[in-house]
Amino acid sequence: MDTTAITTGNGTDSGTGTDAEAVVRRLYTALADGDRDTLDAILDPDFVGVLAAGMPGGVGGEHRGAEAMRRDGWGGIGRHFAARAEPDRIDALADGRLLVSGHYRGRGRRGGAELEAAFTHVVTVTGGRLTRLEQLTDTARWAAAAPPYTTLDVRAADGVGTLRLNRPDRHNAVDRMLGAEFARAVDAVAADPAVRAVVLTGGDRVFCVGGDVELFTGCAPEELPRVLREVTDLFHPTVERLSTMDAPVVAAVHGAAAGMGLALVCAADVVVAAEDAVFTTAYGGIGLTADGGLSWTLPRLVGLRRAQELFLTGRRLTAAEALEWGLVTRVVPAAEVDTVAREYATAIADGPTQAFGAVRRLLRRSSESDLHTHLAEEQRSVVEAGRSHDLVEGTRALAERRRPRFTGS
Repeated sequence: MDTTAITTGNGTDSGTGTDAEAVVRRLYTALADGDRDTLDAILDPDFVGVLAAGMPGGVGGEHRGAEAMRRDGWGGIGRHFAARAEPDRIDALADGRLLVSGHYRGRGRRGGAELEAAFTHVVTVTGGRLTRLEQLTDTARWAAAAPPYTTLDVRAADGVGTLRLNRPDRHNAVDRMLGAEFARAVDAVAADPAVRAVVLTGGDRVFCVGGDVELFTGCAPEELPRVLREVTDLFHPTVERLSTMDAPVVAAVHGAAAGMGLALVCAADVVVAAEDAVFTTAYGGIGLTADGGLSWTLPRLVGLRRAQELFLTGRRLTAAEALEWGLVTRVVPAAEVDTVAREYATAIADGPTQAFGAVRRLLRRSSESDLHTHLAEEQRSVVEAGRSHDLVEGTRALAERRRPRFTGS
């Protein structure tokens, strides 16, 4: 598990010495050691973590559930920072909660600046398990320590976020750096309410050729399992968030989309491909299996038999074949790809973003449940949409025979 390293400092401890304090200390030790078993033992399954608004990488806010906090909260911080928390005091509050104060120290990963930021954690322990942690910290210091993007171009304007893979010398192959930066960028756009659609592209020559071959040739054979785990630890939660966030994704594809690149294409909602684009799984050619959710998304798009053929034969689909198979939405001349993709994204960004997010998730889950269960899921999403400003605006616009002005709220 990739988490923020947290260690106990040597400052004055004015805590009560109660069992609750012992549980809190176990939390810091477990996070420092990456001890999943201990975290499972001390975190209530319904644990709620609240990280300070404005934390880099989109990790700020509420994370409901122990797994969500490990993956998106502490894990999100750990993807971008090599940091530790050094508690100086643990004090008992009048309501039974514990107040932990101290400093974070470390640095941003991959060239980021030094980090030193004060913190307080207000921690609730119930029945011997942690049920809630609220963080306050100087988020400006975190932002200043965040590493710059070196393998991505990230922009946002007029409701559209653009993520452009930018390793042209390596054909946008995914290495640890790109994996970490892509995770941070997706976290950021997913957390930004101003971003209501995302364009994902690799530039005008190649989309993404998959994992960087130097991942495999640059280490000893016995190290390969660890390296592959590190990369997928970064990439897999990112693909999941890209697929489930409210803002729909438009992929603009030039050249090759292979392996992880094809997985990103399959995670998008709309795919605009150049006439010379090609699509391939590529894994079998190097003796690897699927990653990035491709063995889950691809058969849902093209059917099981066609997915089996692509994985087992390494067949390369042309853009025309990909359109026929349902893998892409539209094929256009190369010079028009970016313009058409932007037109899709701009139109989507003007829509009801929360409703689009709910529909994205319903569609992804549609093949996993029976009709009765799915109808219940639809009912919940409809009721939730009933609380939105956009539904009120949409119905009024219909009654007034005008175009609705959605705000995404």
